Amino acid sequence: MSLYLHVLPAGPIETNAYLLTDTARGEAVLIDAPGEVWRDVKPILQREACVLKELWLTHGHWDHMQGVAEVVAATGAKVSAHLDDKLMLETPGIMEVFLPQSIRLTAVKTDRWVKQGDRVTALGLEWEIRHVPGHCPGSVLFWCAAQGVAFSGDAIFRRSVGRTDFPNCGFPQLEKSIRTQIYTLPPETILYPGHGDATTVAEERAENPHVRG
Repeated sequence: MSLYLHVLPAGPIETNAYLLTDTARGEAVLIDAPGEVWRDVKPILQREACVLKELWLTHGHWDHMQGVAEVVAATGAKVSAHLDDKLMLETPGIMEVFLPQSIRLTAVKTDRWVKQGDRVTALGLEWEIRHVPGHCPGSVLFWCAAQGVAFSGDAIFRRSVGRTDFPNCGFPQLEKSIRTQIYTLPPETILYPGHGDATTVAEERAENPHVRG
């Protein structure tokens, strides 16, 4: 097997970044880029002789994009995100006013705006993008049916869901996203969230106290 998953919690609030490497192809994809994640990503790329080709953002909140500029400067990776988070990514100062003065954010240049139903190819695999707003307007999930995995950002966690007290968000919208875009995935699909441990679609449908299947 040449495909490996590296779980890399980083940044001030331990946000999960996920580095997928294919040592046969010599390529890698990073999902989300919390602050200072590059110091963890760099040695893995060197050790496994992989080039970072893509950086996918599950949404535009500061803790998921704080490290983008450093990663892109070092690798030239192409950034993908949802258009509904364009303002946060390109004008991150609107988030800084709510953060400690020690946290500074750099604007993100997005190379590809993804939307509901898009399919992209990376690491020799097909990935489907599902729009899952409610926690953040541009929240998206990246699903690979062939591998049985989905990277869900902050839409859903193990036994929990993302906050919905942000502008242009809300629980009814998030609940709809979870029911129509997450719980409709195959039940054995492993969900890798933006914080905390992995879970499965079946487990959350049965046990999540916020949105029961």
